[in-house]
Amino acid sequence: MGDQDLGDELAGQGYQLTGRHSAVKLCYWTKASLTEGRDCYKGRFYGIESHRCLQMSPSIDSCNLHCRFCWRSQGWENDEMMTEYDDPELLLERSLAAQRRILSGFKGDRAIDPVRWEESQSPRHIAISLTGEPTLYPKMNRFLELCRAEGISTFLVTNGTNPDGLRALDPLPTQLYVSVTAPNAEIFRRLTLPNDPHAFERLRESLGVVRDLKTRRVLRHTLVRGWNLGWVDQYAELDLLARPDFIEPKGYVYMGRSRQRLSNDHVPTHAEIGRFARDLAERIDYRVLDESPESKVFLLGRDGATRWLPGRAPVAAGAA
Repeated sequence: MGDQDLGDELAGQGYQLTGRHSAVKLCYWTKASLTEGRDCYKGRFYGIESHRCLQMSPSIDSCNLHCRFCWRSQGWENDEMMTEYDDPELLLERSLAAQRRILSGFKGDRAIDPVRWEESQSPRHIAISLTGEPTLYPKMNRFLELCRAEGISTFLVTNGTNPDGLRALDPLPTQLYVSVTAPNAEIFRRLTLPNDPHAFERLRESLGVVRDLKTRRVLRHTLVRGWNLGWVDQYAELDLLARPDFIEPKGYVYMGRSRQRLSNDHVPTHAEIGRFARDLAERIDYRVLDESPESKVFLLGRDGATRWLPGRAPVAAGAA
């Protein structure tokens, strides 16, 4: 896919391009927070204010996986650090400006709390998770540094197949998400369609790197019925390589481009995710801390992990 074709396609899907290789898109939960007062499960779990959260990517055209469950645009291949990329100072400046531009139309809506709208104009959190693999962006350290200087917290979401990129992170993001989307190499190959035949081994290497990082660390299992839901013992073995602070078993959502590859039959119920979550927690001696039925996600935590969540008392297992 050429640059112009990709740019036109992303713009047509509501992306605000902030450079040749970067973009911002309004998150469903940012809008819901403004219009309905409902926050994302990350707000419930980690205290994020959804109306002050900005969703972006510095690497819209660089990803080394082609996950069947991905709702985003695909059509590029890249296993290496980007050779062309957007300047981190401009990237932050333009991302903030794009978010304000996107939200400007909400100001006149009488249903929206004007105080909340004013707060939304100064994002306090950036989710580096929109599309592409962000650890392939060579200036990630500088971008994280700039966010920290502005008092903006960061969630960096990676597919975990770039262990050297994780080793190089300095400063670390506020929270590091690593997607562990298969229990073994064969399912990983069939579900994520990697360019590199050694991608699963690189993911395992990354889990060892994650174990020693001094920031809030989360593994996410996106679970697709009929593909990767089950194999609890094998997921447990992978999770124990990293010993993250938290684990999020989360159900696949039938949306976006994933509808071209999967069907609604592949969407698990919240009860199915709950059974998986409780079985996994028992295997690795974690606790079920919380859940969000609306997002079909559970939060597992190890002993002492809630120290990363100041002021938040653990919610009893089974709480809605």
